[in-house]
Amino acid sequence: MLRADEVSFRRGDEVLFENLSFVVHPGQCVAVAGRNGVGKSTLFNLIRGQLSTDTGELSYPQNWQLGWLEQEVTPTQRPALDYVVDGHRKLREVEAQLEATKDSEAQALDHLELHSQYEDLGGYEAEAKAGEILSGLGFSTEDFSKPFADFSGGWRIRLNLAQALMSPCDLLLLDEPTNHLDLETIMWLEQWLKRFTGTVLIIAHDRAFLDACSDHTLYLSQRSGRLYSGNYSSCERQRAEQLAQEQAVQAKQQAQAAHIQQFVDRFRAKASKAKQVQSRIKALEKLQFTLTVQLDSPYSVKFKNPRQVSNPLFSLRKLALGYGDTRVLEDISQSVLPGDRIGVLGANGAGKTTLLRALVGDLPPQSGELVRGQHCAVGYFAQHQLESLNLEQTALSYLTSYREDWREQQCRDFLGGWGFNAEMITRPIRTLSGGEKARLVLAVIALDEPAVLVLDEPTNHLDLDMRDALALALQDYEGAVVIVSHDRTLLEKTVDELWLIADGGLQTFDGDLADYAFTRSSNNLTSNRKKGAENDRRQQRQVRASQRENLKAKQKEVRKLESDMQQQSASLSAIEVQLADKETYTSLPAEELDELLRQAGKLRAKLERTEARWLTLAEELEQSKSEV
Repeated sequence: MLRADEVSFRRGDEVLFENLSFVVHPGQCVAVAGRNGVGKSTLFNLIRGQLSTDTGELSYPQNWQLGWLEQEVTPTQRPALDYVVDGHRKLREVEAQLEATKDSEAQALDHLELHSQYEDLGGYEAEAKAGEILSGLGFSTEDFSKPFADFSGGWRIRLNLAQALMSPCDLLLLDEPTNHLDLETIMWLEQWLKRFTGTVLIIAHDRAFLDACSDHTLYLSQRSGRLYSGNYSSCERQRAEQLAQEQAVQAKQQAQAAHIQQFVDRFRAKASKAKQVQSRIKALEKLQFTLTVQLDSPYSVKFKNPRQVSNPLFSLRKLALGYGDTRVLEDISQSVLPGDRIGVLGANGAGKTTLLRALVGDLPPQSGELVRGQHCAVGYFAQHQLESLNLEQTALSYLTSYREDWREQQCRDFLGGWGFNAEMITRPIRTLSGGEKARLVLAVIALDEPAVLVLDEPTNHLDLDMRDALALALQDYEGAVVIVSHDRTLLEKTVDELWLIADGGLQTFDGDLADYAFTRSSNNLTSNRKKGAENDRRQQRQVRASQRENLKAKQKEVRKLESDMQQQSASLSAIEVQLADKETYTSLPAEELDELLRQAGKLRAKLERTEARWLTLAEELEQSKSEV
């Protein structure tokens, strides 16, 4: 188990931990939560031994292997696939020892033992496993051979994550693994973590991701922490109960509940978008369970409502978008009306950001029309805006130069609502974290009285409290919202219409986010078709025909697998007879013996995979026969 016994740690004059104690048992998946700056990443560095405690002890069994997500790595020319396999450090050590002993007759027995270790470590399947992880994280097979240095920053983080997942560890530390991932990849990672049998500690600001993966939550605050049983939402409910007992919050809680109820009532009447609206109502009602916790939030944010709004705000008519000779989206016909709340879904690279760039005027259409209303002031948030900040300015000087009509105290008060204390607003922007820079950009957007907010991944780097505050501010905002986000919780709380970008086109998605998650995980995008009676009958016929075809295909594959098993078994037996003969080790040259051992290992692994596939198919075949 992982144990912290009265751990204290000081960073300069700041005390991060004082008598911190907790116990994490094998197999648990623990969400490590708390506001920015409480020491979440520092705790990981203490566990890894990169930092030492001032007092107390952090311990885990000596035989435990650790795996972790590297945040920064020096660019290398190593191909992506090899880079991921490097995550299996013990395997790479055995490979190096094999290479060192292959030409030495005196070390023949050691060489044989190393081959056995290599096989036990899964060396013959390592590249296939790495390829599976890379594919799950959105890489194409063409990417496998590309050097690490050729990938952009976000894709390098994905490669680091792939390397961490490749590590056969007992304790896995994941610090912000969902940053730079799209919704589809996050759902793949959730499923991977559910299958992982070791112990996991996760730092993330994605509530839905934490809820899906974690079974315990370590909440850090006030120089200490407490381990709660249950996922993050369960932790919030438990903390709310504790805070309610400690504070006189009933009046504030009732006022906030009435505020939420207004939104529930407002959207309950939208029968035209019933399913998505019902999903939003459930999310809004769920907020009432965590109101007490949110009252303890340091944020108080609000977007100014528009004074004038065109109807429609945007009209898209047979629109085609792309870059140079490359067409990304085409034949798009949609409208954005006042008060619309639209979430844009789609796989990474499908064209979500391309659409948003066109809406705000950063990307001219290749063909078709994009008509903006006269009163269509846009508040646009994108990651590149963080990079374009003047890093030598302070947050205070940035705001005072933007609002010259405001007194300094007004600027200080306003920034305080966005979580900037007196010390932070006078520091150079370059010293702010990614989340603090994002809050600064959002704060300025909130001042402009936009008719429509166009938000491209606004929650990257934001902590959970700020995400909740942003959701409440967007609910209160009366203008239109068009948002791309991998944060499902934010989407559930703020949108009542979903647009899906796929296969170069755009269509309205009639389901809710749960439906979308199902269609993506099952690779079944037909759930959004019309569901008339004729379609149902045709679909049933197609299903039965497909089942018959699947049955034939499975029968054919079973026969082939049986033939393959016979051939592989015969080949392996022949080699094993040769290896059982002592003369083999004295008469064969080292290189030939090495090759013979390698062939035996590959054949053994191949036979095991064939047998496993045969067993799976045989079971599926029995089930299929009963269904057809």
